[in-house]
Amino acid sequence: MKRNIYTELLKWKNDINKKPLLLQGARQVGKTFIIEQFGKTEYAELIKLNFEQNPGLRSLFQAELKPEKIITNISLYLGKKIKTDNTLIFFDEIQVAPEALTSLKYFQEEAPAYHIIAAGSLLGVSVGKKNSFPVGKVNFLTMYPMTFSEYLIASGEEMIVENLHSKNDYSALPNIIHEKLLKHIKMYLFLGGMPEVLQDYLQNQDISSVREKQNDILEAYNRDFSKYTPKNNAIKISEIWQSIPYQLAKENKKFKYNAVKKKARASTYDQAIEWLRKAGLVNVVYNLKKPRLPLGGYADHAKFKLYFLDTGLLSAMLKLTSDIILKPTELFSEYNGAFIENFVASELINNGYKDLYYWKYNNSAEVDFIINRNNQILPVEVKSGLNRNLRSLRSYAEKYNPELIIRCSPRNFVQQGNFINMPLYAVDTI
Repeated sequence: MKRNIYTELLKWKNDINKKPLLLQGARQVGKTFIIEQFGKTEYAELIKLNFEQNPGLRSLFQAELKPEKIITNISLYLGKKIKTDNTLIFFDEIQVAPEALTSLKYFQEEAPAYHIIAAGSLLGVSVGKKNSFPVGKVNFLTMYPMTFSEYLIASGEEMIVENLHSKNDYSALPNIIHEKLLKHIKMYLFLGGMPEVLQDYLQNQDISSVREKQNDILEAYNRDFSKYTPKNNAIKISEIWQSIPYQLAKENKKFKYNAVKKKARASTYDQAIEWLRKAGLVNVVYNLKKPRLPLGGYADHAKFKLYFLDTGLLSAMLKLTSDIILKPTELFSEYNGAFIENFVASELINNGYKDLYYWKYNNSAEVDFIINRNNQILPVEVKSGLNRNLRSLRSYAEKYNPELIIRCSPRNFVQQGNFINMPLYAVDTI
């Protein structure tokens, strides 16, 4: 299946100043597949070392971390000479091999001719630990679950995607196309963007198999909690993780520690939340005191919302049955619109808005997302139904006079003055 990140990998390959590349991302988002495809397509030879499958590979790095010695060791292990030209070296699950992670610094400094990509499910957690590499010696890319556009392309709708991405106005689409896209997005909300899940459904059209695969992924995440963290912290991570779907189901989706456990405090769980964030399993959206640049300088880190990395896994956690896909609007509004907000957060982050915020004014107005688009601060409100109410957006506009105000909803494209209704299927074109 085509992935947008392939273009970024090509840019890295052709950059004369490139450094070893670290590809981060949660387990099962397709990192290994895309690197193998990239290596086999763009290089004459791909050399792959998986440190989780073969822990003994760590010994190749333990004597000394000089690149010349490491390459010699790998060559002896493989029984063939490794060339610098037209060869991609792939260190997979590198988070379990701290020595290999540290070696990337020396490859950048002493042997930059080698093309090296490293990937790992918990790289975000590993980065910054002792014995790791110094920042500045590697390039970073982050991979996420497949976006709605990637799902559409995999479903044979590449022409529609091209049309949406080349659209230069906000004129409504023909109703038959609009309805077709709404059906697709309901299916995507249920399936999510995990590549193995989507591939299985597109090949077999078997919803029960989809749910089995989603549950398998959730179980793999649960195993990671205990495998890569001390027992006490693993329990806290699991408690946070299990609470997220039900926190999102509330009318007020602000995360509350006492919803995890009675009398719980931030000091008890803040490390667990940070672990989930660095592992790529949750997206954190902070409350914004004032919409001013830089947005991060005006964030209230004590108030936030947690969203899942993937709506399909959210549907599995909530045990939604597949018949909801056939109903006109129920999935949009289910659990107080949790799926729609989760979807919009994921799409925005996947398309470059790495830091998201929300705005709330007393108890009278709340805007779901505040984004910085080319130094323009824009409010984005999410509506799960066809309600035309713009009270919160209008309240924000009266106070801060933004250039545009944006609503994401199941409605078609609409523009009225500085107000834009962005259909849910076009969130990635904001």
